Amino acid sequence: MSKVTSSTLIKFKKEGKKFTALTAYDASFAGAFDSEGVDVLLVGDSLGMVLQGHDDTLPVTIADIAYHTACVKRGISRSLLIADMPFMSYSTPEQTMENAALLMQAGANMVKVEGGHWLLESVKMLTERGIPVCAHLGLTPQSVHVFGGFKVQGRDAENAQRILDEAKALQAAGAQLLVVECIPPQLAKAITEALTIPVIGIGAGADTDGQILVMHDVLGISSGYIPRFSKNYLKQTGEIRSAIRAYIDEVANGTFPAEEHTFN
Repeated sequence: MSKVTSSTLIKFKKEGKKFTALTAYDASFAGAFDSEGVDVLLVGDSLGMVLQGHDDTLPVTIADIAYHTACVKRGISRSLLIADMPFMSYSTPEQTMENAALLMQAGANMVKVEGGHWLLESVKMLTERGIPVCAHLGLTPQSVHVFGGFKVQGRDAENAQRILDEAKALQAAGAQLLVVECIPPQLAKAITEALTIPVIGIGAGADTDGQILVMHDVLGISSGYIPRFSKNYLKQTGEIRSAIRAYIDEVANGTFPAEEHTFN
C-alpha cells in the first residue's frame, strides 16, 4: 500500500471514502495498525492518561511526545503520522516554531494544535515554514479546566457558529486537517461540508470524513471507563488485529459511530 499523505486524505474526501485514525505510542502497536490499513496515526497527549496515569493531558511534555513519535515512526511504513503539541508548548508563535520542529525531526509528518482564532498566526507561520498542521476544535482536552470538565461543546447556536467560523479561519490560515471532538453531529456535518480539508471526528457523529479513537479504548484496556463515543472492538472480535480490521470496516461502511456513540 502506498504512503498516506494529506493529499491522499483530500482525495478520500472528494471520493466520499471514509478513513480511520488511531492513537499509537510505540513501534509494535503502530506497526500492527499500519499493516492492517489504519490511515492516520496520532501520537496523542492522551499518553499522559493512558500511559503515564495522570488525570488529564496537562503534565505531558514536548520531550514525551518527541520520544513516542520517534518510537512510532520506526514501526510504520504507510500511515500518516501526526504528533500532538502538548499543553503550553505553542503559547507563542516563536515557541510553536521551535517545538514543532522538534516533533518533525522526531519523525512526525504533521503536528496537531488545539484552539481557534488565537492560533491563526502560528498556523500560518508553521505552514509557510513547511510544517503541516492539523487543527483541533470542540472539546479540546488541554482546556479541560476552562470548560469545567470533559463536556460536549457547540450545543447552543452561538458556540456552534463560533466553532464553524474558527474551522473556516484555520483552513484559510493553512491547516491541512481538522479534528472535531465531542460536538453535536449536526455541527460536525456542517463543518465537514463547509471545508475542503478533511475533517476527523471523535464523538462527533458519522458524517465527518474520518474517525479517530484512542487505541486503549478500542482494545478495552483504558483504566476507569470506555467513553461513550468509543467502542471496545477487542471484546467484539477477541483478537487485536481483528479488532482493528473491524474498526476500519465499520467506519468505511458507516455503522460506526452509531447513535449511541454521539451527542445530540
